[in-house]
Amino acid sequence: MTTPVDRRAFVQGALAAAGLAPLSSAAPGPRAGEGTHRPEASAGQVATGAITVAGPSSPFLFFSKHLGELAWPDLGRAVREMGFDGVDLTVRPGGHVLPARVTEDLPRAVAAIRDGGSRVTMITTGLTSPDDPAARPTMAAARAVDVGLLKAGYYRYAFADVRKELAEATTQFRALVQMASAAGVVLAYHNHSGYIGAPVWDALRLIEGLPPSATGLYFDVRHATVEGGEAGWRVATQMAAPYLRMLAAKDFYWDKGRDGRWRVVDCPIGEGMVDWKTFAAEIRRAGFTGPISLHVEYEPGGRTPAEKTDRMREAAARDRARLAALLG
Repeated sequence: MTTPVDRRAFVQGALAAAGLAPLSSAAPGPRAGEGTHRPEASAGQVATGAITVAGPSSPFLFFSKHLGELAWPDLGRAVREMGFDGVDLTVRPGGHVLPARVTEDLPRAVAAIRDGGSRVTMITTGLTSPDDPAARPTMAAARAVDVGLLKAGYYRYAFADVRKELAEATTQFRALVQMASAAGVVLAYHNHSGYIGAPVWDALRLIEGLPPSATGLYFDVRHATVEGGEAGWRVATQMAAPYLRMLAAKDFYWDKGRDGRWRVVDCPIGEGMVDWKTFAAEIRRAGFTGPISLHVEYEPGGRTPAEKTDRMREAAARDRARLAALLG
C-alpha cells in the first residue's frame, strides 16, 4: 500500500518533470483583485470594476468538484500540494458552497482555503435564470471576496424548436449578465457538449454585443473537439478567441462499444484526442493570460474513500504537470 510519504514523492516528481516548484516551496499567490488596477484590460485580461484578473502567464486552477469530500481548509492544502495556483470552487447545489448559504459561507470558504495555503480564483455556479433567488447573492458575495470570475449554469435544447429554445436561453443569460455587470463581476458561459453553446456559434449568440467587462466564454477545448472533430475545434477556438475569460482543461477519446455505439471516454491529459500543442499556439496568438481550470473527469482508481482521494490527488498532480509541458 502506498504511504503518504510515497504519494508526496510522486507528486514532487510529477511537478519536477514539468519544471515546477517543489511542494515545500509552494506558497499562495496574491488573491484576485490584489494586483494593480488598470481601467482598461488588454487582450486576455478581464476588467471588473476595481478587480483586474490578469498576469504574465495563466494560473492553473483545480476544479473542486473532484475533491468534493474535502472540507474547505483541507481543499486549500490539497490544491497547494498538488502544485496548483488556486481553486475553481463549486458554488451550486451539491457543491463546496450551497447557493442558499452563499452570503454566509462563501467568505468563510475563501478564508479557509486561503488559510490552507491556496486561493479561490473563480467559482462555478448553476445560475441560469435571473429569477433564481441565489443569483444576486452569489454575485454580491463573489464581489465582496474579490472573486471576479463566475461560470454560469447550462441550458438544454429540447429539439422541439431550437431557434426558439436558443432565443429563450439568450434572454435568460443576458438578464443574468446585466446582474453581473451591476455587481462588478464576470459571468462566463461554458461550451459544454450536450448543452446549448456546445458548437460555440450558439454560445457566441448568447454573449455577442454584451459588455466584455461582464461576460465572455469559459472555453473548453475538449468539448470543442467532441463537437468539431479534426478541424472544427480550431475554428471554434479562433471564433472564441476575442471572448476568452477562462479555460477548462480535460481530454478524451472516442470508443466503440460492444453494442456498436460510439462513446466519449474521458482520459488523462495528453492521452486523448485534444491537440494540445496546436491549441497552445492558438491561445498564445489570442494573448490569453486568464485562469485554466483542470478537470479530472476520468476515474483515477482506489477502493476505499481515502484511496480514491489519494488517487485523485495523484492524477491531478500528474495531469497538471503534463498540461504545463504541453502548453509550454
